[in-house]
Amino acid sequence: MDAPYTKGAGSTLSERPREVFRHLVEAFLTSGEPVGSRTLSQRLPIALSPASIRNVMADLEAMGLLYAPHTSAGRVPTEKGLRLFVDGLLEIGQLAPDERVAIEGRISGTGRGLEDVLTQATTMLSGLSRCAGLLVAAKQDTVLKHVEFVAVAPGKALVVIVGEDGQVENRLIDTPMGLPVSTLSEASNYLSARLRGRTLDAARAEILAELENERAELDVLTAKIVAEGLATLASPDGDDEKVLIVRGTSHLLDSVDAQIDLERVRTLFDDIERKNDLIRLLELAKQGDGVRIFIGSENRLFSLSGSSIIAAPYANTQGKIVGVIGVLGPTRLNYGRIIPMVDHTAKVVGRLLG
Repeated sequence: MDAPYTKGAGSTLSERPREVFRHLVEAFLTSGEPVGSRTLSQRLPIALSPASIRNVMADLEAMGLLYAPHTSAGRVPTEKGLRLFVDGLLEIGQLAPDERVAIEGRISGTGRGLEDVLTQATTMLSGLSRCAGLLVAAKQDTVLKHVEFVAVAPGKALVVIVGEDGQVENRLIDTPMGLPVSTLSEASNYLSARLRGRTLDAARAEILAELENERAELDVLTAKIVAEGLATLASPDGDDEKVLIVRGTSHLLDSVDAQIDLERVRTLFDDIERKNDLIRLLELAKQGDGVRIFIGSENRLFSLSGSSIIAAPYANTQGKIVGVIGVLGPTRLNYGRIIPMVDHTAKVVGRLLG
């Protein structure tokens, strides 16, 4: 029998173990059931007896690539085995032309807001993959229409922000005791004039520079209120400034056929509820080009639920990565089909941003 590893090739499997391992994993990903030597003998392109296959499987199990979940002779890949398969043996398919057309047509941005487009893309990806669809994006800066300071109590004022899309936000700020109403009115007029038709990011630096260089025709107290208002409008950069969209979690119940699976999915639902942890995990997909795959306990968040994430970043027309889209499902995923699906969807979303 072949040695488990090719000489000098590190962790690269030699031909016979590689073929046995590849076909076993492919059979497992298709059926979800432990794969035995008899099944493999019918799938392998090389002639091997069931006894020889069992010997190879025993070697692969000793290497930590397979394990036997039950007392039967069938084996399934470990997370280490799945990682080896995905990184070195997976044959990634091509999306059919009709699938490409369907993806592009179903998430067309014509006549819809950006968040609607992103939600539709996540829903579509969930439906095609039969997994939960995930998307993380930076909150979009709203084009502003009006800003007003309103006194609500001694030492307190409300900053009312009205966007051109009709959205209204309120922020509370501290003000000096006995502040004249005219000061709030003057601060309102000043900010509204400079922010109308612009985003806060586009105008903030310019306004602050104007205040600092005393070009603004404002008294010291009004300038202080304006600066306080700007500081309140500019929320700190963090997870709260990210939008997380999750769709199709019901798909995670499709493969539940045992109590242990039900407990796993319950744990998974609990993991999904931890929004900030999930956002940080998806943000890791921004660190490389193309699709990233996280299998099982490789990530702390899903270490108990036995789940995989396939995710890809998407960029705007300036080439800046602005979000991540992907799917979440059991480690027994059709990686070869879902990887190009996620990759293409990310590219389509990026084009729509333009």
